[in-house]
Amino acid sequence: MNYFTRSILCFPVLFASVSLQAQPADTLVVRVGKESTVTFAIKDKQDLETLKHYNFQALMDDMLKKLETRDTTGLRKTPTEYLKDSTSTNLEPTDSWVRDRDEDEEDDRSDRRKRKTTRRTYHSFNIDLGMNNYLENGKFPDNDNQLYTVKPWGSWYVGLSSVLRTRVSGKFFIEWGAGVTWYNFKFNNRAAVISKDNNGVIFTQDPRPLPFSKSKLTAAYVNLSIVPMIDFGGSSRKPMVFNGDRLNFDKRGSFRVGFGPYVGYRLDSYAKMVWEENGDTKKSHIHDNFYLNNLRYGLRAQIGYRDMDLFFNYDLNDLFIEGKGPRLHAFSFGITL
Repeated sequence: MNYFTRSILCFPVLFASVSLQAQPADTLVVRVGKESTVTFAIKDKQDLETLKHYNFQALMDDMLKKLETRDTTGLRKTPTEYLKDSTSTNLEPTDSWVRDRDEDEEDDRSDRRKRKTTRRTYHSFNIDLGMNNYLENGKFPDNDNQLYTVKPWGSWYVGLSSVLRTRVSGKFFIEWGAGVTWYNFKFNNRAAVISKDNNGVIFTQDPRPLPFSKSKLTAAYVNLSIVPMIDFGGSSRKPMVFNGDRLNFDKRGSFRVGFGPYVGYRLDSYAKMVWEENGDTKKSHIHDNFYLNNLRYGLRAQIGYRDMDLFFNYDLNDLFIEGKGPRLHAFSFGITL
């Protein structure tokens, strides 16, 4: 308990059952209970005028809270905050209060630095937006004018992922997480029809003389990924477009690059066609596995700066089950927000 506090405590307890003992002229001792005492010392009679303006009830409430919790630090409030009328006197904080306050603030800063240092993992929500296609024997199927040739514009790839970024050491991080992705293979031939029989998947052209506007194959997967990253800025938290970090480019903006594996499991797949007939727009959705592999696995490359990344995914396994369809290796690329 500091000097100022010991001095003030005597007044609220004067109404209690106490015994008052005379000490040297500027000192009073108030006995509380059987074994406790509170000492009040006055060095300047002008201080007695100051005491007339104190809110002793507020001061006593704060002191009792500290005594009950065995808190030995000084009061966080300045002495002037206990004045009933702050304009009635020019009371300055005592040296002991300033010292206690500074020590408390330094402890708070130390705790914040400790929490910042010990936290190694941050969470982010990533959105992949891009395009997808596939290769057959290292070439695009349109080289051979195949019916399953993909139209680049309109074959959108979308991914939603919950990602954790963990610092391993220095500028080396691991970005790992899970999410859902969608392949949308929009066929260049709008009348292309995908079907299957017992032998495998079949691609044909609809013979009806109708104005077809779309034909595509969509497949959805749940994915897990682990991408080791080198962040040359060394920031534990990657800036994101949607969390306000873009305002801190000078602190968190940095160049980063990563490369790692992913694996996915097919959730659903369907074929969709759209055409006009008798002035009406007709649509068909056929949900089927079409001999698509239930598992997909591959490698992901990322390169980023500030709050945006570029990604490239390449499936190492075939899109269709071996022997049931063309040997196509799907890939996707775009931006991560």
